[in-house]
Amino acid sequence: MLLKEIIGQEEVKKRLVHSVQENRVSHAQLFLGAEGSGALPLAVAYAQYILCKTRSNGDSCGSCPSCTKNSKLVHPDVHFVYPIALKKGEVEKSTDVATEWREAFLENPYLNLSDWFSHLDAENKQPIIGVEESGEILRKLSLTTYEGEFKIVILWMPEKMNIAAANKLLKILEEPPDKTLFIHVSENEEALLKTIYSRTQLIKINRISDEEIKNALTEKKQLSSVDAARIAYLADGNFNAALKLIAESPEENLHLQKFREWMRMIFKVDIVGVVSWVEEIANSKVGRENQKAFLLYGLNILRECLVEMYGDKKLLRVDGEELVFVKGLSTRLDGNICKQLSDEFNEAIIHIERNGSGKLIFTDLSLKCMRIVKQPKAATA
Repeated sequence: MLLKEIIGQEEVKKRLVHSVQENRVSHAQLFLGAEGSGALPLAVAYAQYILCKTRSNGDSCGSCPSCTKNSKLVHPDVHFVYPIALKKGEVEKSTDVATEWREAFLENPYLNLSDWFSHLDAENKQPIIGVEESGEILRKLSLTTYEGEFKIVILWMPEKMNIAAANKLLKILEEPPDKTLFIHVSENEEALLKTIYSRTQLIKINRISDEEIKNALTEKKQLSSVDAARIAYLADGNFNAALKLIAESPEENLHLQKFREWMRMIFKVDIVGVVSWVEEIANSKVGRENQKAFLLYGLNILRECLVEMYGDKKLLRVDGEELVFVKGLSTRLDGNICKQLSDEFNEAIIHIERNGSGKLIFTDLSLKCMRIVKQPKAATA
């Protein structure tokens, strides 16, 4: 992947290129950026630039043997580590699903964790980077390089690394073999183990600007300027979200439909309806990542309600059917209720991440939401 193919991030790209040209490549780096900002494809393009034999004009050539292999994610000196769904005896480390990883990334370099687990048909599994992975990394790094000057490990989502796996890597992060580079790619600084965070050089990856997303959509997806601008605005700096918005119609927005249905039952205190709704959302086929995505969608709707109630309407990032829903829901809420609902949503996400029972989590959350919306503002709306 070429650096010029990365959307935006011009200043970061210049700094990375300069570090290579000046031979000041830090052995452990942390690319920290929100979902859809391009931290992962930037790490891949950076690795390709480092290993390129004929780089020029601040980018890799894209055609030498090293670049050709990197573009297919098969360079023998670039090792990928990513969360997996552990299955003893079958899937215990990243290399066990390397083919699936290459397919998923090459299809969409801006993919998120939910996309990756959907590709694995493992939505109901817990993403983890386990201790077996650390042993595999140490084994690979003990070998000499095959073709390049560097051995590079790109570790996506280090926040999913368990403590045992992280502890096994600490020594090599502090005293790595010569010409070894670790690139950690994270979306959540707070979820990172401090022992990992403190041993890396931080590279902040900013959200992509609306203008940069708009230009990318017109060039790569042949959208009209008007459609590209609308999608860029709604995507809010997340190119992965922009890609999904391209093909999405209001009728296809399942999160909106399910959330709207749920809120109606919450306000009506429809216990029977909620029980049936929980059975659907807690179904094992839905999966934990999709359950989390649903609650994150709900948090976004609450944010839009706050903007509708108290902010500049120009800052709203919804339109069509979603905008109608937000306007209606806002009349039944206030700032205090939104905060309490948001707190409960975030708490439920934590319980899902800790392998809690989906049925219990969503039942408890529904009952708490019913109590919250019965406060004066909601009751008199």
